[in-house]
Amino acid sequence: MSWTSRAFPFVIAAPSGAGKTSLARALVERTPDLVFSMSATTRPPRPTERAGRDYRFVDNPEFDRLLAGGELLESAWVHAHRYGVLREGVDRALETGRSVVLDIDVQGARSVRRLYADAVLVFVLPPSAAELARRLASRGSESEQQRLARLRTALEELQAVPEFDYVVVNDDFESALAALLSIVAAERQRRTRFVALDSRVAQLERVLRTMLDRRSNESLHSG
Repeated sequence: MSWTSRAFPFVIAAPSGAGKTSLARALVERTPDLVFSMSATTRPPRPTERAGRDYRFVDNPEFDRLLAGGELLESAWVHAHRYGVLREGVDRALETGRSVVLDIDVQGARSVRRLYADAVLVFVLPPSAAELARRLASRGSESEQQRLARLRTALEELQAVPEFDYVVVNDDFESALAALLSIVAAERQRRTRFVALDSRVAQLERVLRTMLDRRSNESLHSG
C-alpha cells in the first residue's frame, strides 16, 4: 500500500486585474498532476482567449440548459455576464485522484466551499489599488465605465478576505507563483487528506514492535 493523499479543489479568487488567471494557469503548467477546471461564460472571448482552453463560451439559452441540468457547480452574474464552473470536469478529476484548480470569483468560492468541505481557498491581492487600476487599463479591452465597475466590485470582494484560507500578494509574479506552489505542496501533506492513515500508522507500529521484540530476544540469547 502506497502513501497517498486525497485530491481536493484548489480555489483561486481575486478582484479582476489581480492576475489570478495567469497564476492559476502557470500553477497547473508547473504541477503535472493538477488540472484546470473549465468554466462556462456568456461573455465574449478576449483577444488572447481561446474557446475550450480558457472558457466554454456559450449563449444565454445554452447557459440556462447547463444550469437547469445541474451541470454547473455554481453560477453568478458578473458585470452583465454569467459564469459557472462545469461540475463534470471537477468531479471526474477528483475521482481519479487529481486536484483541481478553480479560477473563480468570491461568489463561486463560497459555493465550492459549501459543496466541498475540504476545498482550499486562496485570495490573490494586488500590491496596491493604483496597480490594480493600471492592470485593468492595460488590458485595453474595456471602456472606462467598465473598468470603474470592476473597481467597485473589487472593493466589495475585499470584504471576503477573512473567509479564505490563504492570501497571496501578486506583486512579483514568480514570487506569487512560488507561494501557490508551496500551498499546494503543504496541503497535500495535511493529516486528514492521507488515505487510510490510521491503518498505515498501525502497520508501522506493528512492524516496529516486531523488530524491537526480535532485537530484544536476540540480545537476551546472545548474552
